Amino acid sequence: MSYRIGLVGKPSVGKSTLFNAATMNDVPEGAYPFTTIDPSVGEAYVRVDCAAPEFDHSCTPNTGYCEAGKRFVPTKLVDVAGLVPGAHEGRGLGNQFLSDLNETDVLVHVVDFSGETDIEGEATEDHDPREDIDFLEAELDMWYLDILEKGIERYRSGYQGEDRDIEVDLAEQMSAFGIGEDAMKQVILSQGLALDPDEWTESDREELAREIRLRTKPMVVAANKMDKPAAQANYEAITSDPDYDHLTFVPVSAHAEKALKSADEQGVVDYRPGDSNFDIVGDPSDEQAAGLERIRGFVTEYEGTGVQRALETALFDVLDAIAVFPGAEKPQDDGTFLQDCFVLPDGSTAEEFAYFLHTDIGEGFLHATDVRSGRQVGADTELDHRDVVEITTTN
Repeated sequence: MSYRIGLVGKPSVGKSTLFNAATMNDVPEGAYPFTTIDPSVGEAYVRVDCAAPEFDHSCTPNTGYCEAGKRFVPTKLVDVAGLVPGAHEGRGLGNQFLSDLNETDVLVHVVDFSGETDIEGEATEDHDPREDIDFLEAELDMWYLDILEKGIERYRSGYQGEDRDIEVDLAEQMSAFGIGEDAMKQVILSQGLALDPDEWTESDREELAREIRLRTKPMVVAANKMDKPAAQANYEAITSDPDYDHLTFVPVSAHAEKALKSADEQGVVDYRPGDSNFDIVGDPSDEQAAGLERIRGFVTEYEGTGVQRALETALFDVLDAIAVFPGAEKPQDDGTFLQDCFVLPDGSTAEEFAYFLHTDIGEGFLHATDVRSGRQVGADTELDHRDVVEITTTN
């Protein structure tokens, strides 16, 4: 599997710029609505401390690359088009937007924290970014509520049988969100609700839909255009507002990341994505040099442009994913070592990892070995982030 990070945001907030900066793909950019009219999928990377130096070796990646002890592991980045107020009612790209959104595992909501675009994505001044955050959450909550209500209707109809439990019908109705019967029952009870929808008020159903959404479609807010003073003031105000404690915020300048990567490709600077500094190695014009120094001030203050951090926060902090290296303690005869690094769900076991590598490997699973300690581990042993694991299998 490959995790899919969904980039979402209203028009003209810099979403396509961030997508291009992360993937260096040529998706059209522009300060007008619906620049992106189809979901674009690109390959981005998340950084993982490489395990190879611990074994006094260098790695030989099959995919991605390794630089200065950082393994850049591929992940899918989806630029989801069409977010406007009323999307859950079919406005804008409507149902297509929601369908594309549901193909992602975690969301990065790109918000213009400078306040220079209104709720429709038109140029303005002094717009409160809270409105953008609130309207996306409201759109998603209404989407979930619509589906939840259908599940309740399904339960009340009894067409699947009179003895069905409510969590069974709701889990089946909302299966596209990856929530099973046990998890559905857990979330219902966590809200202090009885397992009987006839006892639920309208407010109960709304809160339940929101809680299911929070658990199944986690989100990071990429506070974009943070190189502007107005954005910095908004960031301080919003991140200290207790109404937004349930969200994770990352300060971002997609423009700075794109500029640095372009300059690196042109040989003007030496820059590694995610770093908090860079070296000027070429001969920039006076104007370009001045621009680079402005960017340097931002990346130094915020410890990077935020683009890498937003993706990594989404996967490893909000989604709680882990990275695992399949491998042995020594390089193979052909010199290869730690060729792969995979991102897996938190709680993945050794046997599940074997099945992830290949069905045949999983079916023939005998045991796994923690390569660092040399300790043999069983099928149900849960793996940790950056584990190096060797699988022994009959196949």
